Parts: sequence; structure tokens; C-alpha cells
Amino acid sequence: MQFIRDIHAAAAGTRPVISFEFFPPKTEEGNRALLEKTIPALLRLRPDYCSVTYGAGGSTREKTLGIVDRIQREHGLTAMAHLTCVNATKEQLREVIDQARGLGIRNILALRGDPPGGTGGFMRTAGGFEFSYELVQFLRELGGFSIGTAGFPEGHMACTEGKYIDWQRLKFKIDQGADFVLTQLFFDNADFFEFRDYMTKKLGVTAPIYPGVLPILSAGQIKRFTTMCGAKMPVPLVERLNQMAADDEAATQYGIEYATRQCEELLRGGAPGIHFYTLNKARSTTEVIKNLGLAS
Repeated sequence: MQFIRDIHAAAAGTRPVISFEFFPPKTEEGNRALLEKTIPALLRLRPDYCSVTYGAGGSTREKTLGIVDRIQREHGLTAMAHLTCVNATKEQLREVIDQARGLGIRNILALRGDPPGGTGGFMRTAGGFEFSYELVQFLRELGGFSIGTAGFPEGHMACTEGKYIDWQRLKFKIDQGADFVLTQLFFDNADFFEFRDYMTKKLGVTAPIYPGVLPILSAGQIKRFTTMCGAKMPVPLVERLNQMAADDEAATQYGIEYATRQCEELLRGGAPGIHFYTLNKARSTTEVIKNLGLAS
């Protein structure tokens, strides 16, 4: 399997890098649907790599590593495991990292992570890390991985000092050894371009910054997501979704159209690629990529 930093370097200036994010399902039925239907369908689009989330509170450790392993072994696609600082000591994290290494996993997205249940404030585990930059440092010291990290175009919702302080902390985190940045979802491209330009022009960041795009599936679902992560929704988008509150099919189709326009503008504006939050569904991401003319 390739290092993702090498994938980015090889594609730079020639074509957009396309990646997909999945989450570990809670049921065996969901697991089968992901591995036997969704992933094979999306592989037809020839993505560069995919990632698998870790779950609030580090609740899906075995599932995350297992899915990444199966994607790489069964489908030959480079896959990245998310790893968080939640509910883990340094030595427990070392065990997870060693396990990942043993499975041939070469790419890790280093995150602070969400608390158990996804609600409440972050609580540092005794003997563990409080900040994601410490996890980045730890991974770099251990060696053998390409390390990604998260960026927030609107600033992290937990950063009370404001987005510019949050972005300066991201610069410090990158300096500790992160190879690339994947952003939180957003719906106003102006936020991404301001973030990107501040990082690259003002702070001198050279690591590639990839926008994360989520095609909307339903009005209710996206409102819950944005409330949890602090992303804002432009007023015209909210108004359109309110009209589709009882019609998920209409919201899904509108989500495909909105994400297509969003990605077109991002790529025109110099984004090096797109990281799609698939929600373990193939339809919307497939349609967006076809609309962009990026399907093989």
C-alpha cells in the first residue's frame, strides 16, 4: 500500500486526488452492506484512497482496523485508519499503532477525537494525550506512517479564541509531522478559501489541504450533523432544505446538485482534490463525481 503523502505528491498539479470516508457500521448487516455493496460500487470510480473513522470515544478500534485491513487486502485500495486520543493512554495508543503496523496499515489520520457518546467536553485520559499535536508527534517518533490531520475552515467549535488562533495551532500541529490536512465539512466555499489562503500565504504551510465535502441526504440529518460539528449552513441552503423537510429523495437530489456546484468551484479555485464524506452510501458520491467528469 502507498503512503498517502506519495499519492498527493504524484498527483500534484496534474489531477485532483479523490478520497472517500467510511464509518464502521454498528450491525453485521451494515458491515456487509459497506464491504459488499458500497465499497465495490465506489471502487468503480477509481478513488486514490479511503479512510475509516474511529468512533466517538475510540469505540470502534477493532472494527476500524478490521475494515481498513479488508479494504486493502480484498480490494487493493490504500486505506487510512483514524486514530484519536480519547480513552487511551500513551501505551494503549502504542498498542493500536503496533497493531495497525502489523496489518500493513501505513496511513493514519491523527485526531483528538470526540468524547464517548459524541457529547460533552474532551477529558484527557491519565497517561494519555490532551491535544492531537501530541499524537502527531508520537506517530512521527514511532515512524513508518504517513500522517494526516484535521482542519476546520470555520475554526474548531471548541476554540474560544477564534478561528485564526485555531488555524495557528493547526500550523503548529503540521510542524510536528503531519503530511496533509483533511477539512471538516462546510457549505460555504468562501470559508475554505479564506482558511486555505491564511494557512498557505500568511502561515507558510506547504502541506496539501483537502476540502471535505458532504453531499446532503436529508434535511433533518444534515442539521443534526452541523449542530454537532459547528459548521454553519448558508441561509439559502437552509431555506431550500426546509422546503424538503418531509422529502428525503428531493433533499438527496438537491444535495447532489449542491455538492457538484461546491466541488466545481473548489477545484476551479485550486483545491488539490476532494475528500468525500460518503455516510457509507454510494449513490450521491457517485453522481457528484460523474457530474464533475472525474469518473473513469
